[in-house]
Amino acid sequence: MSTLVELATQEMTAAIHAWFDERLQRTDLEQSVKRTTLQAGIFNDFMLDYKPGRTTADDLDLGFDDDDARPRTPARLDDAQMREAVAPQLTALVQARLVPLVDTPMIDYRFTFRGKFQTAQGKLHLTLLEYVNDGKRQALLENIHAYIGQTLTQGSEPTPPQETFFLARHLLDQQLFPQPDVAWIIAQYDRIQALNKARPDTLAEHRYHIIRAITVWAENIFLPQYYDRALSRYRATEYTLKAGALHDAQALQPIDLLLYGAVMILRHEPNYAKSKGLKFLEIARELGSERAVRMLKEGSGSFPDADIHVKNALLECRANDVFATISISIAREEEGAYAQALAFITHLLQNGFPKSYQIKLKSKVKEYLPLKGLARSDTHRFFANALAHAALQPQLEAYARAAIEEFEFYADTEGEKNCMPGTYAAFGLGLLDSRYFPLVQHYMVNVDEEHQCVQDQFTAAFAEQHGVTTDSIAVLAACLRACTDNAKVKIQAELEEVEKLELFCQQLQGLEGYLIEHMLYPVWGKLEKLAALARKAQGRRKELLLALLERASKADA
Repeated sequence: MSTLVELATQEMTAAIHAWFDERLQRTDLEQSVKRTTLQAGIFNDFMLDYKPGRTTADDLDLGFDDDDARPRTPARLDDAQMREAVAPQLTALVQARLVPLVDTPMIDYRFTFRGKFQTAQGKLHLTLLEYVNDGKRQALLENIHAYIGQTLTQGSEPTPPQETFFLARHLLDQQLFPQPDVAWIIAQYDRIQALNKARPDTLAEHRYHIIRAITVWAENIFLPQYYDRALSRYRATEYTLKAGALHDAQALQPIDLLLYGAVMILRHEPNYAKSKGLKFLEIARELGSERAVRMLKEGSGSFPDADIHVKNALLECRANDVFATISISIAREEEGAYAQALAFITHLLQNGFPKSYQIKLKSKVKEYLPLKGLARSDTHRFFANALAHAALQPQLEAYARAAIEEFEFYADTEGEKNCMPGTYAAFGLGLLDSRYFPLVQHYMVNVDEEHQCVQDQFTAAFAEQHGVTTDSIAVLAACLRACTDNAKVKIQAELEEVEKLELFCQQLQGLEGYLIEHMLYPVWGKLEKLAALARKAQGRRKELLLALLERASKADA
């Protein structure tokens, strides 16, 4: 055996032993598998990533093939040496380490050992071992069917998200279900959501596990049968249809599961993830799915026709949840038309239409809110037009409360104009009437200030419109809390009055120092400027300013 083969084998052998030894030190293995009957063991995948001198071993493939651009060096094994001289030794070693562990909680019912090896020819990918413990597999299958029968089919209580984490994946596991019944699988996913619909926070977690399971199945099992895959320069997966794939795929039942996953992504995932759902739909269409063609044209079919299309003498509205678009054509510019359109949109959002949507508007009226920094979009124009009708204000509030949701954004905004659904209605109402101050506070609590900054301009306009009063101060505080560091709010002059400064200080009671500093910055800038004002102040005003400085300075403590 050559010295190079020996060195490579020693390096990888050490990594394999280290992986097993480290996991054997865990003391929670047995306790972990007792959490649910749907887990047969902890570890089921082992990835060895060989790069000379920097080999790693992990529970999964992290996907970092970062050596392709490195210059080739003579001190590398070639593919044949790796396959014939090294790989058999590694496989035998892993088999030997597995023997005493396969019936313990450490190892799942299956165990796959894969390797990525840097060779003289590039990156060599090998599956070295695929082990299945049939006893554990049969026991797990029995537990799965028992769970579905007792907990899902006959049960009526919410279920733990952890159980969905395992079940969603098991149902798409070819070792457990070699010939999957797609309609039955989808029925289980629907039942999980139905049982957990009364708990929105955990329902989102259940849906995440379902979407993730379908995505992994689609990308690693279903689509590779018909597509060649490659990573773009931005590490996005690109699919190229294989020759002859269309003829084989047209009648395939699993396309329905791909479409189900696409709709789940489009309806429930954040805006940045929706491109994957659209990609799945396009692929299904390319594979010959007539249903995919209809969905791309008319929507997912999840809503009754009456909910997605309205036409009368005043207007026509049409919605497509696949593209998250609502088309509105105003035939007669009057209050009734906008009232019907608002009712149409609000009903959709209350029944699962994607929050990150956009409006495509045909209207002769072109109103916009008196705020800088907002997108001059059809969506903006629709709500500004509606705000011109005072009688629609309660309906606009109802819409805003249905639309507002953290991490969702109107689909026709981006960058500095990015904004959460409900923005235009909440801003417009907040500037118009103090009755809608609670709505503005609700909006600000949900703002994702890392991904939008339009609240900065609104806060400045709100302060100018309403000033610092007993009614407005809580709203101003909520706005300042949601502002970015670029905000400028001109209330310094008003806060010269001790009574108003007292109101302002009361809103900062009990907050962390870093948050107080953050809220002071749009008003006074750096703390040094506030300190200079405090030195010049007298009496109660001096006390209040010094107290603010003291509490804000704790941010650095």
